[in-house]
Amino acid sequence: MYIYNVTVNIDESIHAEWLTWIESHIPEVLATGHFLSAKMTQVLVEEEMGGITYSIQYTAKTREDLDNYYKYSAEKLRNDGLKKFADKMLAFRTELKVVNEFYPTVTSN
Repeated sequence: MYIYNVTVNIDESIHAEWLTWIESHIPEVLATGHFLSAKMTQVLVEEEMGGITYSIQYTAKTREDLDNYYKYSAEKLRNDGLKKFADKMLAFRTELKVVNEFYPTVTSN
């Protein structure tokens, strides 16, 4: 499994508008068929530059799925946000490979 993480810092002046937009953008990314799921979280650390920061994590089953997203869909979807919020948001992307997952052990009494 792979995680495509997009961290976005949003200027407070467009925060409400961006939240409305991202609620439709995430389903558009998922509709490409390259990801299994998405999770959106708010980063709780205050940034020196101000604004509100979010992390959107898209889970891909294979490296090929992630590569196909870049090849066929990423540019158009990224540009949608840039056209709308260009000078009021800052985004960076990271790729993560899931090495292992751990869950609590259930013990019976």
